[in-house]
Amino acid sequence: MPALGPVLYIVGLVLALLAGVMVIPALVDALTGHEDWQVFAASALITLFAGVSLMLTTQGTRTVSLNLRQAFLLTTLLWLVVALFGALPFAFSDLKLSYTDAFFEAMSGVTTTGSTVIVGLDTAPPGLLLWRALLQWLGGIGIIVIAMGILPMLSVGGMQLFKTEAFDTPEKVLPRTARLAGGLGMLYAGITLAWTFMLYFAGMSGFDALAHAMTTVATGGYSTKDASIGHYDSALIDYIVVAGMLAGSLPFIAYLKAVRGDMRMLLQDSQVRWFLSITGAAVLLAGGWQFWTLETHPLEAVRHAAFNCISVMTGTGFATTDFGLWGGFGMSLMLFLMFLGGCAGSTTCGVKIFRIQIAYATARAQMKRLLRPHGVFIPHYNRKPVPEDVSTAVIGFLITYMLCFLLLSMLLGLLGLDFVTAISGAATAISNVGPGLGDIIGPAGNFSTLPDAAKWALSLAMLMGRLELFTVLILFAPSFWRG
Repeated sequence: MPALGPVLYIVGLVLALLAGVMVIPALVDALTGHEDWQVFAASALITLFAGVSLMLTTQGTRTVSLNLRQAFLLTTLLWLVVALFGALPFAFSDLKLSYTDAFFEAMSGVTTTGSTVIVGLDTAPPGLLLWRALLQWLGGIGIIVIAMGILPMLSVGGMQLFKTEAFDTPEKVLPRTARLAGGLGMLYAGITLAWTFMLYFAGMSGFDALAHAMTTVATGGYSTKDASIGHYDSALIDYIVVAGMLAGSLPFIAYLKAVRGDMRMLLQDSQVRWFLSITGAAVLLAGGWQFWTLETHPLEAVRHAAFNCISVMTGTGFATTDFGLWGGFGMSLMLFLMFLGGCAGSTTCGVKIFRIQIAYATARAQMKRLLRPHGVFIPHYNRKPVPEDVSTAVIGFLITYMLCFLLLSMLLGLLGLDFVTAISGAATAISNVGPGLGDIIGPAGNFSTLPDAAKWALSLAMLMGRLELFTVLILFAPSFWRG
């Protein structure tokens, strides 16, 4: 069994920091005259007490380096604990949410999924709206650091392919994470600030611009309006958000290298080219379908296709129109896009483009072996041979991903959801997209009417999808706790 002391100390530290973040929406509510500042003050005190208590009881282990098992446990615990305590402001607020709904909202936020159970966002207190945005913003920077500093070391789902790109440092989790977090944090904040100004000058209020910039760069999708970005009905705002979603979908290590004067990765990385090519093809298909079958004006068709296809593919979940009304082909295309995701080392979710590339390269090599049994064919990624352990890890990840999707779909059907809701609900949760398909959880719907058991199942799926499945699943293996 892995020693829990160092893990719990870091969890306590993160809770203490989370309590500090809760002060920000408390101040916003206090300055605007909303009594909900008391909700955040109480939540912050409870969270701070829990965090400090954990730190004090495990203080003697704070200098101990983490091993692999502790890293797996810590990664899952951090997301789980932030959701558990991040739910407190929702549960204590005047929204009258049950703890199930509050936890669902918090988990959806910190995993940057964007599914919501809240109705009446237009009139909700500003502190609560800011808290939703902060959860997604923190979840976005958190997953970038985890994906670049920890998952490659843990060899999760083929992520070991990026070990050399994630800054070679000694095989210790904390030094690597701390070294990455500084540069990434400044870069992430800078991009968020840039999009805040662009959205403000495009017509949003300062508060809305900041909230949407945070959830755009995090590819999270929480909005301050029930109608999401469609509330503004502005082509300029739509295209600014599209650019922000694309920016959040590219490898942040490429941005760091670009800032240091090396643009090669951003311009030459094959997963970037694949991502942009698939995105462009999806937009053309969706736009053409709207033009020919729905007789939408060409400019409007391209605008709505670009926004909604990119929003779904990147797992952001913003909406400007109900793409459930695009017909059978449009719905099928959006369901397909839900699984794809963006680049490794970005804020996006889903399968990720690099895994699709490796699976394609592996399948292509296998087909060549069938035609020439004595030939030697090696799959390549970015013009480099793919190690066999990476191919095996990627194929294993894809099989596990589809099994989890199918099992979750059947579970949701067992809980009384109709076929479209069950299938799209499973897809949107495990891929951390946000909206599903159909009248209930589609872009114009809401998850509030689902049974509580379905919300807990979807919350677990969000956590698994955000942390690349195996990081969570390995904790259920008895052998993990025996060694």
